[in-house]
Amino acid sequence: MIKKFYSIAILAWVLSLPFLAKVQAQEALSYQTPPKAIADLVNAAPTPLVSFSRSGDFMLVLERSGNPSIEELAQPELRIGGIRINPATNGPSRTGSFENVILKNTRNGQEQQVKGLPANARLGSFSLSRDEKYVALTNTSNTGISLWVVDLSTLEARKLTDEIVNAVYGTGITWTPDNQILFTAINPNRGGLPKAPLAPKGPTVQETSGNAAPSRTYQDLLTNPYDEALLEYFMDSQLMLVNLQGNKKPIGKPGMIKSMDLSPNGQYITVELIQKPFSYLVPASRFPYDVEIWDINGKHVKTLAQIPLDEVRPTGFDATVTGPRSISWRADKPATLFWVEAQDGGDPRVKMDEREIIYTLDAPFSAQPSKLAGIGYRFRGIYWSDDNFALLNEGWFASRQQKVTRINPSKPSEKGTVIIERSSDDIYNDPGSPVFTTNSFGRSVLLRKGDDVFMTSEGGSPEGSMPYLSAFNTKTKTEKILWRSQAPYYERVAKVLNADATEFVTIKESTDIQPNYWLVNTRKRIAPIQITQFAHPYESIKGIKKELVKYKRNDGLDLSAIVYTPEGYDPAKDGRLPVLMWAYPREYKSAAVAAQVRGSKYTFTRLNWGSPIYWVTQGYAIMDQTEMPIVGEGDEEPNDTFVVQLVANAEAAIDYIVDAGIGDRNRIAVGGHSYGAFMTANLLSHSNLFAAGIARSGAYNRTLTPFGFQYEQRTYWEAPEVYNTMSPFMNAHKVKTPILLIHGEADNNSGTFPIQSERYYNALKGHGATTRLVFLPHESHGYAAKESILHTLWEQHVWLEKYVKNRN
Repeated sequence: MIKKFYSIAILAWVLSLPFLAKVQAQEALSYQTPPKAIADLVNAAPTPLVSFSRSGDFMLVLERSGNPSIEELAQPELRIGGIRINPATNGPSRTGSFENVILKNTRNGQEQQVKGLPANARLGSFSLSRDEKYVALTNTSNTGISLWVVDLSTLEARKLTDEIVNAVYGTGITWTPDNQILFTAINPNRGGLPKAPLAPKGPTVQETSGNAAPSRTYQDLLTNPYDEALLEYFMDSQLMLVNLQGNKKPIGKPGMIKSMDLSPNGQYITVELIQKPFSYLVPASRFPYDVEIWDINGKHVKTLAQIPLDEVRPTGFDATVTGPRSISWRADKPATLFWVEAQDGGDPRVKMDEREIIYTLDAPFSAQPSKLAGIGYRFRGIYWSDDNFALLNEGWFASRQQKVTRINPSKPSEKGTVIIERSSDDIYNDPGSPVFTTNSFGRSVLLRKGDDVFMTSEGGSPEGSMPYLSAFNTKTKTEKILWRSQAPYYERVAKVLNADATEFVTIKESTDIQPNYWLVNTRKRIAPIQITQFAHPYESIKGIKKELVKYKRNDGLDLSAIVYTPEGYDPAKDGRLPVLMWAYPREYKSAAVAAQVRGSKYTFTRLNWGSPIYWVTQGYAIMDQTEMPIVGEGDEEPNDTFVVQLVANAEAAIDYIVDAGIGDRNRIAVGGHSYGAFMTANLLSHSNLFAAGIARSGAYNRTLTPFGFQYEQRTYWEAPEVYNTMSPFMNAHKVKTPILLIHGEADNNSGTFPIQSERYYNALKGHGATTRLVFLPHESHGYAAKESILHTLWEQHVWLEKYVKNRN
């Protein structure tokens, strides 16, 4: 029997009915909708997504449906091992999908409709063949997941397999060089679904031998032997190879396949197979697993590693596992593996110069691994070019340091050259990320010209982000900007089309101009050509005003926010507005970096389910992306002064909006989601600055996350005062401001268990605070069902109207 989860009744009283205004008990409440101006924005058709071919000659335009219904979200769901499974499909219970595919020529914009797609399509996992003649994709029905293929010469789609795809742990689909598809299927011999025992065989017991085993808080863990049997059943997989005629053959032995990866030459497969014992403390991603190398026919070549249960790990965000990790194929070689191994036992407190070693191993994998490089931080990946050029990335979370080194893979004994060393938070001095091209193996490698690597950067500046394309010289460590976004637009490179980066596709947008794709050629100096014609989805708010504003905190720290005001609003004529301030705090190790302006006033005003911008239609001023930096320089940790800095940030934002003549100081609300909800509750505990608060899916008692939270690396026992001071639950008696709490009943985010809101609500109620708790049935950390989203907006609207706009 699959787990059933009790649907907690929505805790609510209908604020619009005066005779119910003082009700305190639980009541059933049907789904409500917000004002029409808000509901119409929610119901706007979503803009399609785009996926480029590797050559960039064409793009797939992927059309999406709107939000699912609550009936769809309420389908049976199995929550085990940190995974959420739809038992009817043997796939994930919650995932996005596409309903239509259009092929568009990048250079002339010509569109062609893909034909033969299934009715009521729920398409995903798109994979392009190496010769770019076919696209493999999956379709999910109510009973399973099937594999399909589109012939790009005829644009005909056809079904290749029955509903045999196993997507519980991700949809493994890859093309071989001879246009066959390797994928992860359900083991055809796995048998029937395990039956739930009528009674347990005995108690569930966990034991420790005395070794310290700090554990973060995870959702949906295994709890009993029946859970284990279910996980083993649904994970049971068989690799399959299918050709374009639909002929299938099994590859290798079945097992609990975690992942598989085909070598660039198509001759070998690395397969990760989950092993026992399972754990009730960590999710399946940290269960034991073997890494095996098979040939393309499934013959076992080598067991590369046997990774033990990752249940005991040192504390700190720079902690990691011992033994091989990040095992991957080199993109520039036919069949060469590389991986990294920690030399410090995975413990960031151990001081050593060579903290990690990267190894390589060539086919046929019979030799000893070769050392490629040693690094002083944690491994963050390698960008490959050829056997003489690669970029090695490393970083250290505690100091926010990032380092990129140019290495010569053919000369591992030769010390590399550090080309970038910076704070990962520093957006003003970020040269960006490399541009990639496709090599003869169909793999992504660096697009470079000699010592120059082409890069795209967000282009952070005191005036906001202005993205650019550059040639970064790895010898001189300087960049030459080849193209940059120009005001009043926010434009960024999406795909480079040629070897010298003179022709590329950009995404261009502005405040009231929907993002669309443009073809740019800097060598021919011809006017850019618009490729897509996606319509503006929010015509009703095209006239609102958007402004990037800057102001200072009381200690001189520069802050910023995006301010939205209603169409035609003039402070001098129209007076002060109620304000909704929305934010999410971030920690920094440098005041200078914390003061940097983030975002752009030229980005398109895109709405999502959790946006505060809806209320600009209701006569509110909105302060969005309100910077809430928490700074701790040197040996000081940011959270040591969290509350003081948080209140100072809020005071500065309020002073700005009031001094600008826009906001009414007595009618300002604050809100946020997740850590933003935590922020909101803290502001209402430690200040009287706001008229009301909205806190969605937050964590309020930090003793329930005692081994670290967000960017706090210390445990509760190392910094109890920090945990207690930062916990709104511990300060519930101080809240005098009305606060609305909303939480997904099936929250799957680490630390934000629904009980966090339940206990915080009870603490507030017990001290006489004005509060309301709303549980959304079947919703996770982010809300998905249309009914839930509309109801959430209704709840927020009623709260804001009563306690902010019409505050007595």
